[in-house]
Amino acid sequence: MMKPFRFGITMVTPADGVEWRARCRRAEELGYDVIQVPDHLGMVAPFPALIAAAEATERPRVGTFVLNAAFWTPALLAREIATADALTGGRVEIGLGTGYVKEEHDRAGLEFLPPGRRVDRLRSTVDEIERLLADDGHAPRPVQRPRPPLLLGGNGDRLLRLAAERADVVGFTGARTGDGGLGVLTAGEMDERVAAYRGFAAGRAEPAELNLLLQVVAVTDDRQAAVESLLPLVPPLGAEDVLELPVLAVGTVRQIADQLRARRERYGFSYLTVLDPSMEAFGQVIRELRGT
Repeated sequence: MMKPFRFGITMVTPADGVEWRARCRRAEELGYDVIQVPDHLGMVAPFPALIAAAEATERPRVGTFVLNAAFWTPALLAREIATADALTGGRVEIGLGTGYVKEEHDRAGLEFLPPGRRVDRLRSTVDEIERLLADDGHAPRPVQRPRPPLLLGGNGDRLLRLAAERADVVGFTGARTGDGGLGVLTAGEMDERVAAYRGFAAGRAEPAELNLLLQVVAVTDDRQAAVESLLPLVPPLGAEDVLELPVLAVGTVRQIADQLRARRERYGFSYLTVLDPSMEAFGQVIRELRGT
């Protein structure tokens, strides 16, 4: 059975306290269910920012999208998670990933491990924070027991296998890394990645929620012109292929809502995240999709 839609907004644009709180309140007004904070150098520090988001709002949950496991030791991360969950009254969701930007590791003075070893580190981090947070003697204690909901993000086989075993939410990036940098997964490639995950998760008693980050949201009456403007960013795809890209949402509000319903049917993506420059545009789509 398909899960109902849930909507997240990732706040990638730094701001001072007044502006940050105002933007979080606006996200709540527009209907976003989760206010998320990334974990990149040059952006806001995750945990102070999500606590400020919770203080400025009443309904949305707050979460990390996603923490770079290389930036944290498990004991310190468990302390941050438990404190944030306690201070927000149990509204925290934790997103974790391997970290993929070598330059950020270099700036932080951290070794940039090969992909397999980064997944190994992520697995050991998940193991340890789950052990610590489930311990009744851990101080501070999270409100949500045994831990807040866990999202694991990525698309490689080893990451998806780990997510199938441990995650409440699986975040599909819709991108891949290669010698040419980041590339976008086509519709067919996403079919294959979701099928791989479902194979790994075949023995789960309770299905995970599937999340997708929409990289581009363009509400427009001239869909063709919008797509043509994107073609230089995704060579060698043609216009029809671009319209099918899972990470793009282009068209009128009704067309985008129909696209996202179709993608939920095709892939299972019910939890949709957008970046904060698209907050207002996607707010119109939320109104169209709410309750479906």
